[in-house]
Amino acid sequence: MITFDVLTLKAFINEQKVFFNGARISKIQQPTRREFILTLRNNGETRPFYINISPEFYHICFMSKENAQKRLLEIPQKPPMFCMLLRKYLENSRIAKINQPENERILEIFIETYNELGDSIYFCLAIELMGKYSNVILYNADTDVIIGCAHNVGAEKSREREIFGGIPYIYPPKQSKADILSYNGEIDYDKLSENFHMFSNYFGNLCKGKSLQTLKSFINLENLSPCISNEFKSYSLFSELLPNSTKFDSVNEMIDEYYAHYIAENKFKTLKSQYKTITKQKLKKADKSLKQMEYKILSDSDSDKYRLWGDLLMANLYNLKDFSKLAEVYDYENNKEIKIKLDDAKSIKENANKFYKLYTKAKTAKQKLNELIENLAEEKLNLEQIMYSIETAENIDDLIEISPEIIGQKQDIKKAKNKKEKKTIEISSIETEDGSRIYIGKNNKQNDYIVSKLSNDEDLWFHVHNCAGSHILLKSQNITDELIFKCAQLAKQYSTAKESTKAGVIYTKRKYLRKPPAAALGYVTYKNEKEIIV
Repeated sequence: MITFDVLTLKAFINEQKVFFNGARISKIQQPTRREFILTLRNNGETRPFYINISPEFYHICFMSKENAQKRLLEIPQKPPMFCMLLRKYLENSRIAKINQPENERILEIFIETYNELGDSIYFCLAIELMGKYSNVILYNADTDVIIGCAHNVGAEKSREREIFGGIPYIYPPKQSKADILSYNGEIDYDKLSENFHMFSNYFGNLCKGKSLQTLKSFINLENLSPCISNEFKSYSLFSELLPNSTKFDSVNEMIDEYYAHYIAENKFKTLKSQYKTITKQKLKKADKSLKQMEYKILSDSDSDKYRLWGDLLMANLYNLKDFSKLAEVYDYENNKEIKIKLDDAKSIKENANKFYKLYTKAKTAKQKLNELIENLAEEKLNLEQIMYSIETAENIDDLIEISPEIIGQKQDIKKAKNKKEKKTIEISSIETEDGSRIYIGKNNKQNDYIVSKLSNDEDLWFHVHNCAGSHILLKSQNITDELIFKCAQLAKQYSTAKESTKAGVIYTKRKYLRKPPAAALGYVTYKNEKEIIV
């Protein structure tokens, strides 16, 4: 990814200044610490002006609806303090003009508003796009005194320039570079960015070998043809410098598309990592609990002795003395004499009843433990399925689809997609030569949809035995061994067993599937299954 440079800013301002001038700021939002949205309205048109001052993705643009969704912008219920400050001074005010200080990556938005006495006053919102030093600063344009900023910069952070409320706003120190528009000498192409303003390292490299006149035409923004390379590795204001690229109708569209792509990609990687961590922790906890339960079952396995002792005491009720500390009886089940410790405050019958109660209690506890073990095993299997879905997710939409299973419905990041309307779940499918169709579920939600919505009783369902993976559904009027084997191969391919030499794939008719009450999404039980090794 290349960074937002001074020439791109100049081109953006030239292109958009007509809309900016006279526009009303109707809304100000701050989704994150480093992102801002100013909703601007001019001549009946409303557009979201997006500001990003993160060290990696710093840029400005008017966002399309699609790219706003890619950025996953979620507006917090409680706005940050700086956002509230901007609203106080700028909301419902008009933009008087915009400006770019010479050779600077700064957009100045001058805003006219009125005080309590009705006198006009001017503020300036300075958007500084300078890598890790990027900032948004509000200052009084009449006095140059800073009112507030996104990030305070004290003397401990910068020796050259402090930025915080109450001090004068000053520009960054000037760079000792030449203006190529007034230059007529020889060009050292290896030092274009070092010697001349308006040339970033990347842009300078693209311009190698071009004539001085051509370089001047670039700086004058002549023959603009904004484009993005087909691999999305770079962009350029001039398509002649970037072969194998896609052209755009405007500079703004190019900026919006390019950075939305990388922001979405970054958020996808970050979210995928977060979801993996959450699911791994849940798996670890479930596995630990399962082992503890299984150990407790084993340790309590001698509970049947209480039933035996009760039976032996009742069988010898008249041969033993009440209120004894010990009973010696013959164990007919194991053919040996045994000694049973008794409560000498109780009769033989009362001791027998005590052992029966202990047996019943132990039996009930064992049943509950078995239920817990069964539920934990199901939960573990479901978590393994979720982990598989995370690892095979190809884009942000795939993660959004499974997010309720990971972080809970209340925190569903669908909210970040501007409450996008519900749409029909898209399921990958393959059509065979004979007209049969094979459906492949990518996650639990899709697996559930395949079973509950797409299938009929006679359709065949496939899944790798005891492994996380996709549900495969075969719809066919002519089911052959060849089709069954193909579906089994797909089930193995889309599972955690895909690298295995051999894997068992079970299949059965849809009518033999059952979803237990309160079962996890995509979980089913089955019967009358067959198994094929692939």
